[in-house]
Amino acid sequence: MPRLYVPDLSPVPDTEFDLPESAARHVQVLRLQPGDTVTLFSGQGGEWQAQVSAMGRKQVAVRLEAHTAVERELDRHVVLAVVMPANDRMDTVVEKATELGATVIQPLMASRSVLRLDGDRATRKVAHWQGVAVAASEQSGRTRVPEIHPVKNLRQWLPTVPTDWARAVLSFAPQTGALPWIQAQRPGQTLCFLNGPEGGLSPEEVQQCLQTGWTPVGLGGRVLRADTAPLMALSLAAGLSST
Repeated sequence: MPRLYVPDLSPVPDTEFDLPESAARHVQVLRLQPGDTVTLFSGQGGEWQAQVSAMGRKQVAVRLEAHTAVERELDRHVVLAVVMPANDRMDTVVEKATELGATVIQPLMASRSVLRLDGDRATRKVAHWQGVAVAASEQSGRTRVPEIHPVKNLRQWLPTVPTDWARAVLSFAPQTGALPWIQAQRPGQTLCFLNGPEGGLSPEEVQQCLQTGWTPVGLGGRVLRADTAPLMALSLAAGLSST
């Protein structure tokens, strides 16, 4: 059954309304017809069964039927702070991180960044990545959509990170492995993983992380790409989730 994200969904059974443009386009591409059933979710938890009630050239109307209080999220919030990899690899990071259960994705720039974004270009990229997260949530069955935060400079962002988060920087000189570090955190505590660019964080950036309470953690003896390491860390956290 097709799953569609409708952020302003009114939670009242038998309500009939037009789908937003992107969701309506999806229904038309699938060649659904009046009477066909779709699943809708708003990102606030749970999902609705709805029936297509009318099809127009650009508009698609549906009628809400039954609500299911299903929850497929991890048992804790996981934030991925990623110094953006080059080319289109950030798209992959966002897509796979969504599938694996990330709550927030923070794109960053560091001193050794290859990809640098600012102004309108950064705004457009964040909107694009938010769309990638929506599509991945629809496909994977998530009931909530990760939030893609605006692009920030690492040095400016580090002082703003809440001190009650468990904060780990992925490192080649770890104090501990990522798995035991995750297991040592208290239940329900927000986990935040920071990963550097292709060339790694500079010594000054590493020092700033240490001075602001980050723990260097490792992912084994292999060298992982900048778009692989954060997903591996997230996978470990997701694997320990009770859901």
